[in-house]
Amino acid sequence: MLDMKRAREAFEASTDFTVGVEEEFGILDPDTRSLTQRFEELSNAAQADEVLKRSVAGELISSEIEIRSDKGETFADALASQRESRARLFRLAADHDALLMSTGTHPWSPWWEQRIIETDHYQRLLDDLGYVARRNNTFSLHVHVGIRGADRAIDVCNRLRRVLPELLAVSANSPFLDGFDSGLASARSQIFTKSFPRCGIPPEFESFADYASHVEFLVRTNSIVEHTQLWWSVRPHHAFGTVELRICDAQTSADESTALAGLLVACAAQAALDHDDGVPALDSPPRIVDENLWRAIRYGLDGRTIDLDRREEFPSAALPDRLLAWTAPARGLLGIDPAIPSRNGAQRQRDALAGGASIQEVFAREVETTRSTYAGQEVTT
Repeated sequence: MLDMKRAREAFEASTDFTVGVEEEFGILDPDTRSLTQRFEELSNAAQADEVLKRSVAGELISSEIEIRSDKGETFADALASQRESRARLFRLAADHDALLMSTGTHPWSPWWEQRIIETDHYQRLLDDLGYVARRNNTFSLHVHVGIRGADRAIDVCNRLRRVLPELLAVSANSPFLDGFDSGLASARSQIFTKSFPRCGIPPEFESFADYASHVEFLVRTNSIVEHTQLWWSVRPHHAFGTVELRICDAQTSADESTALAGLLVACAAQAALDHDDGVPALDSPPRIVDENLWRAIRYGLDGRTIDLDRREEFPSAALPDRLLAWTAPARGLLGIDPAIPSRNGAQRQRDALAGGASIQEVFAREVETTRSTYAGQEVTT
């Protein structure tokens, strides 16, 4: 049984705006750039590294590896930790003759050839979800932000619902799948967000008690056994006392990932500041938020987004500036100034495809950008 009293206590004892960053990478054969199942090998090798042994984690399939920053009192602290882990992981991969990728999907590796790692959590996932779990060969960026107060954390999640599609549009970086151009900006989101249960845009909750009642109902009806089976794109993390944002595709370059992580932190902090200042929570009808989510999946920054307040469309290309404008107070408070690109990874990859490159050539460029930028982080000895 999940202990919702302990979860409430975690939020009541939490510290505002602490940060944790999680980045997922695909493991590639250096000759073919196809996914290769070597997580266990790299994870075992990481145990000899004092930094990596606490930051490396498994994530569903054996051709995927994740690094998690230490808890940072500030975004800068978490980023310094993550940069260290990035460089060490890429050095480890090179030493073991492996490449790492950082796009939301792999462009051609068959999902049915990937093996679910041998942990109780992921084997239970396979038993529960079958094809849905096996098909989820996706890679993403997650950010945790400390929010003090259980009811306040729930309100932050509620307020963030409306911007989740906007953040996805900014981050969309998975246009290719199964050897083809999927026609989507974020094929990752269609595979994961639209397939998994209890996923995508979460419902609104009136309070932490309302949220706890729902979780307890899911446990009582044998729907879940742990809170991590709530795969919503924003969720309260019971153990950490954080609000976790999970909507974004993995980013090809380290600079893109850093900028996007900073924007995610700023969004969570701004929602908390709006709560504190008594700013009314704006109406976010699920049917319109879901419409924007589909538009983000399909078109990314190339399409049009619905303004929930005016009930009018505007060009999605304006989303980075709109998000930066909304989060200006939080960014000023926290010293975050993310350099969000005007075009996302899906647009960049399609531009290269339109220029005559094959999907294989486009992906090779993305992999090289990942290697050169993530591996180029400063490393202490």
